[in-house]
Amino acid sequence: MDIKVSLPELTATYLVDQEQVVEFQANGHILLQNILSKEEIKAYRPVINEAAYKFNTEKRKMEERDTYGKAFLQIMNLWQSDETVSHFTLAKRFSAVAASLLGVEKVRLYHDQALYKEPKGGLTPWHQDQYYWPLDIQQTVTMWMPLIDITEDLGMLTFASRSHKKGIVDDLPISDESEVMLEKYIKENEYPISRPAYMNAGDATFHYGYTLHSAPGNASNDITREVMTIIYFADGAIVSEPKNSFQENDRQKWLNGLKPGSLAASELNPLL
Repeated sequence: MDIKVSLPELTATYLVDQEQVVEFQANGHILLQNILSKEEIKAYRPVINEAAYKFNTEKRKMEERDTYGKAFLQIMNLWQSDETVSHFTLAKRFSAVAASLLGVEKVRLYHDQALYKEPKGGLTPWHQDQYYWPLDIQQTVTMWMPLIDITEDLGMLTFASRSHKKGIVDDLPISDESEVMLEKYIKENEYPISRPAYMNAGDATFHYGYTLHSAPGNASNDITREVMTIIYFADGAIVSEPKNSFQENDRQKWLNGLKPGSLAASELNPLL
């Protein structure tokens, strides 16, 4: 049986109401349940897993890695590497939710990434995603979807509510330093901490690029936290002058080398 033929089409609309839009824009994040059905997750999970492990390049033992390396296996732009995964990444259902939450008509793809936190994997320090993105726009959002049912002790995504409103905090990549400094910043600003107790496979959180977030380590001895993420930005975004080496790297890799000041609309950023 051809798996490409058997994959369910993810075109049916997932309705987002105005209260959810208000909640997302106020807090900087939201949990939406049952975006994918059990049947749809059952179809897509093995496809994503196969591609993630095939293209994973992290071969070091856990004890040989730094804090970032211990946090998760990170495999990016699977939609380009594997045609079957592209059915997931380019799904209209997901991009329509992203556009609704951002309050825009259309969004483009930035990139996807599998984030697999291995058994006994370390914490993901506090950080802001948009520190890495050379995009001159605030309307960016990440969908974070577990492919298995997860609880807090597997490494649940954790948010500092309302932290998106001040924009970028500091020149801080994900690190031990960001964990300490941003933990202090969150306490000083009295941002409420929000973490779901559990998420079912096919649920998803969405958060702004400027929303501070983290995740505890995976306490399990034998369960990998399988998560697929997709990053979107509002159509019309402009490529900004890179402010650090990470943004320059992203400009080359995910924006196909577009020059600062140009429209962020390369062939790697299809209109969804």
